[in-house]
Amino acid sequence: MAESMVVRQLRELPRSERRDALEELVVAQLRAALLMTDDEELSDTESFFDMGLTSLLIADIKERLEQTLSCSISANVLFNSPNVRRLVDHLAADVLAL
Repeated sequence: MAESMVVRQLRELPRSERRDALEELVVAQLRAALLMTDDEELSDTESFFDMGLTSLLIADIKERLEQTLSCSISANVLFNSPNVRRLVDHLAADVLAL
């Protein structure tokens, strides 16, 4: 897949800011799926399932992130290590090499 504009923007950031920017993008997708407002707390260590996400919603978030980031995300990551911190770590290190 060709690199998306979002990924190019992430790579243009100083290395120290890339992970935080990626996390903001992931959190925005989760907030939208959970119908959360910006002032509601979203844990980065709580399981997606404990947050109230269903398998169907997780699959939808996966698809939206794949489109936004122009990458393939393993479903195993979302279901075997299902929290924001682990997903962002995986995307930053293994998928996007940020």
